[in-house]
Order: sequence, then structure tokens, then C-alpha cells
Amino acid sequence: MATWPFTKGLHDLGHGGFAWLQPDGGYGLSNAGLIVDSGQALLVDTLTNLPLTQEMLDAMRAQVPASRQIGSVVNTHAHPDHTAGNLLLEGAEIITSVATADEMLFIDSDANPMKRMLANWQQFGEPGAYMHEVMGRFNPHADKQLMPTRTFEDSLSLSVGNKRLELLKVGPAHTKGDTLVYVPEDKLLFTGDVLFHQVHPLVMPGAASLWIAACERILGWDVEVVVPGHGPVTDKAGVRGLRDYLLFFRDQARQRYDAGMGYEEATRDIALDAFRGWADEERIFATVANFFTEFGAKPVPMPEVMTVSARYRKAMLARCSEHGEGCSGHHG
Repeated sequence: MATWPFTKGLHDLGHGGFAWLQPDGGYGLSNAGLIVDSGQALLVDTLTNLPLTQEMLDAMRAQVPASRQIGSVVNTHAHPDHTAGNLLLEGAEIITSVATADEMLFIDSDANPMKRMLANWQQFGEPGAYMHEVMGRFNPHADKQLMPTRTFEDSLSLSVGNKRLELLKVGPAHTKGDTLVYVPEDKLLFTGDVLFHQVHPLVMPGAASLWIAACERILGWDVEVVVPGHGPVTDKAGVRGLRDYLLFFRDQARQRYDAGMGYEEATRDIALDAFRGWADEERIFATVANFFTEFGAKPVPMPEVMTVSARYRKAMLARCSEHGEGCSGHHG
């Protein structure tokens, strides 16, 4: 496989496929994609806010003339780091799965606790301070969301010029509505957050085991180039790496759950040697807590998980600063 450096900006993948990358891939620093053919263009995801999305669109328009008229945008899932720039594509067709469209409505509403927390973070103690640290600078809810104009249940075939695309909903995985964007003739896949590559994934409640199945599904396809939602461009090895990560944490968590440990003690007891250097290491607490819930434990309230994660992150960054070590946390 050809390799692409993990540097900020537009990367030409060949055959009319492009990736917009944002190192280090941690909170708020997502990837997007562009597919062009015969003068037509489709964008895969927007970014965490309007300024970041405008910067991306300006670069695309300067380097790829067809991108000056983007006719369609696919939001691979509902989180703001993949949708908050939609407003800059007003007039384009916005395509999502039905489940993603429903989640986008909730995320944009005042009922969304994360939105309330970011807006008034000082009132939410350690969880609020944590969210402000990792996402506050992006202000992802600053603008009203532009909602989808076209939805599908499980799959949808599209054309960009003479190029065929397949949209396949594989969620629940990272979210309920996760969608893959597959270009079969080019063996190219845009995964959204079904794939975090060299970044600790954000595992949501109730979907960890289903996420493993989604990875297995991808591994059965004819794919050579894979653009993750976060992290560097990869191939099937990156997909296999995330699958193995999830299997590792499932098995390690199960052993400790059966031994009677709590989720926090269990998380701290798991050796992370194979994943050192991955961004946002504190997410492991949510991963283990969600596996514990699948095993039958009482769900851990999200503020508690965020508090534990925040303290772990703070201690990790302090060690990095004190000892001058490489740090796997996203510094913001």
C-alpha cells in the first residue's frame, strides 16, 4: 500500500479520492474525505466548527476544481466533529442514515447534556472542566446545525460522475447510525468513526460488541485504502488493529469483572503496552465501563466516568511534563 504522512491538510489518494487529515486525531480533530469524478464532487463529513470546515473547503477548492461545486455531503454519523460544518454546504444534498438524522436532532437540541455542559462548563465540576479542556476551544455548538435532506435505512447506492459509491449503515458501533462510504472500483473506504487509527476510540454504551462485528464486516471486503474518522490513513491492518483493541479490552475487562473488580480498578490494572502513544488514553475508562455493563454490571453514570477520566488525564500529563516523556494524551 502507498503511504501518506499524517500531516494536516489534503492528501491525494488517487482515482479522484482525497482525505483531509487533522493530527493528532484526538478530541475535535477529525478527518474528512472528498470524492470527485467527471466534474462532480461529494464530501464525506464536515468538521468540528465553521472555521475548520472553511479552511478545509478553501484548500480543496484551490487544489481540486471539481470541489467548487460540491453537490452532496455524507455525514457518517451525528457527532459535531463530523457535522458542525454543514452550514457551509447549504444547497448541497446532506445524506445520512435515518438513525444519524435522529441523533443529529437530539445533539442540536437543548436536551443534549454535552451541549449544556460545554456552554456552562464551570457549573459541572470536574466533568465540565474536562469537556472544556478537550472540546471548549472548538465551540462545536456555536451554530445551528444543518440537518439532512436525504436519509436511508440500511444502504444507499450513489453516483459521483461515473463512479459508484455504496453507503452502508453498520451502526450501532461508535454511534447508532454509523455509515461507511465505499468506492468499490477504487478499493477505497471512508469509515467515519467506525475506525479510530492509533487513537483510543470513544466507546459508547451498549455497542462495543457490535463494533467488533462492524470491523469484521469491513475485513471481508476488497479494500486497500481506508480513511479513518481519526488518525492516519491506513489499510485493513488498521481495521484489524481496532478490532483487536476492542477484543483485547473485552477479554481483559471480562477477566477482571469475573474476579469482582470495579471498572476503575480493572481499567488501571490492564497493561496498555500495545497501545502506548495512542491519543486520548483516558478513554479506556469508558471502554471498560461499557464492557462491564454488557457483562451485567449496573451502568456507570457518565459524569462519574468523565471525572475518573479527567483525573487520569491530568496525572498522565503531569508525568509527561515532569519527566519529559512522550505522552499519549491529546494536549489541546
